[in-house]
Amino acid sequence: MEFWKGVLRLLDAEMERPTMYGWFHLLWFALSIAVGVILCIRFREGTEKQARKIVLITAVIVTLLEIYKQINYSFSYSGETITFAYQWYAFPWQFCSMPMYVGLLAGIVKKGKVHDALCAFLATYAVFAGLCVMLYPVDVFTKTIGINIQTMICHGSMITVGIYLLYTNYVKNEHKTILKAIPVFAVAVFLAAVMNGIAFRTGLTEEHFFNMFYISPHTDPHLPVYSSVQAAVPYPWCLIIYVAAFSLAAYIILLIPTLIRAVARRKSH
Repeated sequence: MEFWKGVLRLLDAEMERPTMYGWFHLLWFALSIAVGVILCIRFREGTEKQARKIVLITAVIVTLLEIYKQINYSFSYSGETITFAYQWYAFPWQFCSMPMYVGLLAGIVKKGKVHDALCAFLATYAVFAGLCVMLYPVDVFTKTIGINIQTMICHGSMITVGIYLLYTNYVKNEHKTILKAIPVFAVAVFLAAVMNGIAFRTGLTEEHFFNMFYISPHTDPHLPVYSSVQAAVPYPWCLIIYVAAFSLAAYIILLIPTLIRAVARRKSH
C-alpha cells in the first residue's frame, strides 16, 4: 500500500502552472522542432524501415504517457485510502489522441493503402492538431508536473513526426496525399459521434462531461468557431462542415513544404 501511495504522490508532484509562451512552453516547443530536425538529418533516406520504426516508437511512448495520465486523473488518495473515479472528460478519443492509435497501426500494418493513409494522416491532420496546441496551449497546462510533460510530448511529437515524414518524402508531397488522409479522419470523427450518442443515451452525460472531438449536440458547444456552426446548421451537416474545415487546414499543412521548396529553387537560380 505504501508503495502505491508513493507512486501516486510522485505522479501528483506539483509545479507552478506554466504560462503560454513562458520558459516551459517555449522549451518543449523548441525541443519538438529540434528532434524533428535531428531525425531528418540522421534518417534522411526516409526508408520504410526507418519511418515505421520512428512512427511506432513515438506511438508507444505517447501510449505509455496516456496510460500515466489516465492513472493520474482516475486515482486519488486521502490518508490510508486510495479511491478510483474515472474522469470521463479525459477519455482518450479526441483529435489530439488520434496519432496514438494511428501511429500504432501505421507501425505494424503492412505497406499498402492502409499504411499510406495512416502515415498521410500523421503528416497532415496530426501536424495541424499539434501546431494548434503548441502555438496556443491555453487549456492544456496544469499544476501537475507529469501532466504538463505528458501534454507537451504528446502534442510536440505530432509536429516532430510530421516534419520527418514530409521532409523525407515518405509521405508524398502531392495533392492526392490529402485524399488518402481524409478517410482516416472521417472514421475517427464518425466514431467520436457514435460515442457521444451512446454516452447521451446511456445517461452518462447527466453526471459527467463527455464530448469526444467536441462535436456532441448533447452538450454545450466548446470549439469557438464550430459552436456558431452548430447553432445554425442541422447536426449531420455540422459533421460534414467539421471534416471539411479540418481537411482544408490539413491540406494547407501539406502545401507548406511545396512552398518552401519552390522558394528555395528560386533562390538557388
